[in-house]
Amino acid sequence: MTREFTAIIQKEGGLYVSLCPEFDIASQGSTVEQARANLAEAVQLFLECASAEEVARRTHGETYVTRVEVAIG
Repeated sequence: MTREFTAIIQKEGGLYVSLCPEFDIASQGSTVEQARANLAEAVQLFLECASAEEVARRTHGETYVTRVEVAIG
């Protein structure tokens, strides 16, 4: 069984930092693809190792990634 989670990836310096907001898990990589793959591995390891209580405690409900418009100047 597979399940999809959110991956937010931002460039920070020479690395790409990835975040899964559903569990507050982060990883990084030298490319977007590597940061995404490393995050997927980190989430998988968390789900395999954490107790059901830990997963429930860290799970955030609905997650929305969107953009906002702000007037500048």
